[in-house]
Amino acid sequence: MSIEHQSAANVAETQVEVATTHSKNWQKQDTTWMLGLYGTAIGAGVLFLPINAGIGGLWPLLVMLVLAFPMTYYSHRALCRFVLSGSSKKDDITEVVEEHFGRVSGQVITLLYFLAIWPILLMYSVAITNTTESFMVHQLGMTAPPRIILSLVLILALMGVVRFGQQMIVKAMSILVYPFVAVLMLLALYLIPNWSTELFTQASLTGSAAGEDGFWMSMWLIIPVMVFSFNHSPIISSFAVDQKQRYGKGADNKSSRILKYSHIMMLATVMFFVFSCVLSLNPADLAEAKAQNISILSYLANHFSTPVLAYAAPIVAFIAISKSFLGHYLGASEGLHGIIVKHLRNSKKTVKEKNLQRFVVLFMLLSCWIVATINPSILGMIETLGGPVIAMILFIMPMYAIHRIPALKSYKGKLSNVFITLMGLVAISAIIYGLFA
Repeated sequence: MSIEHQSAANVAETQVEVATTHSKNWQKQDTTWMLGLYGTAIGAGVLFLPINAGIGGLWPLLVMLVLAFPMTYYSHRALCRFVLSGSSKKDDITEVVEEHFGRVSGQVITLLYFLAIWPILLMYSVAITNTTESFMVHQLGMTAPPRIILSLVLILALMGVVRFGQQMIVKAMSILVYPFVAVLMLLALYLIPNWSTELFTQASLTGSAAGEDGFWMSMWLIIPVMVFSFNHSPIISSFAVDQKQRYGKGADNKSSRILKYSHIMMLATVMFFVFSCVLSLNPADLAEAKAQNISILSYLANHFSTPVLAYAAPIVAFIAISKSFLGHYLGASEGLHGIIVKHLRNSKKTVKEKNLQRFVVLFMLLSCWIVATINPSILGMIETLGGPVIAMILFIMPMYAIHRIPALKSYKGKLSNVFITLMGLVAISAIIYGLFA
């Protein structure tokens, strides 16, 4: 071997050793990613989790407490490993899908991403309208304008914020998430004096305390809501690429460690908030909140006649939903833009970029406005659209890849694979229930 080749080999070996050593030690950027993953998952979806979690009574709530960590950790770790399996350190999830399954599958995944994000955007359009309407009526004592006008004004205002640019929006969302979480924890602590034992005395395995669904039906419908509420799959691709470039072969161990700590922190804070809300209300109250189609914060503000909750809770809900709307608007509009561009390219057709952008904006505006005016059930949309489609990408696709791709064969035969596949199928089956219920 020549001196030059030997030197290059030594340098490469040294770089691998350094990356491996760094992957074992906790770095500053690991903390940044841990908080980033946490911040992405904690959003407006958390404001609807206590309603579906508590409406079935004590037992579904306890089962959720047991399932939440393995569902969240194993599914996101599997998706991260799938992205890490790409041959290039720069490949994100789209390129990795095309590398392993071909161009057509890449287009299908892009479509699924859009279908996972767009219904959530529609849901937040309904939520922001209902939150504002409830605040105007109950806290300000005003008569709300007609829903068709209120929803249009709110959606136009939020889409106007998009004009400031993606970087500004992302920066604003990253700043807002931490005071949002802090306020959630303070509200959870504030509710402690209102805790009661009614949830425990009404516990039943044969039917919910609210007198609606039985135990198994409650559990079936809560799983898609859990998938939605703890989902942060959109950031996993960027996270995996960064870990791959930073740690090389040590990326799997380091990313798994970061995900574990992030999920422990996430579930500890979210579950404390959920239990505090549920213990402060009874299942009948939660059923009423679901019927009113508002977030738990708006319901708490109306339920307890205290100035702190009356004004703080709706404002926090408004900020959280607005933040989530903006984030999902960016993802949905980019996804729709990508689908159209790929279709035109395959059809060998062209269209002016300005006209394409106008079509995307008009489609988003009209779809959000129409759905917000119609006011469908928010939790119903999560159960039958958001959760199941996310489950296809987050639960089923990585498990299929483990059994199909040679680069992931070392992960075969794990008990966690069976668990994630089962949970994914349960979440997806909610579509069937929504169609025929």
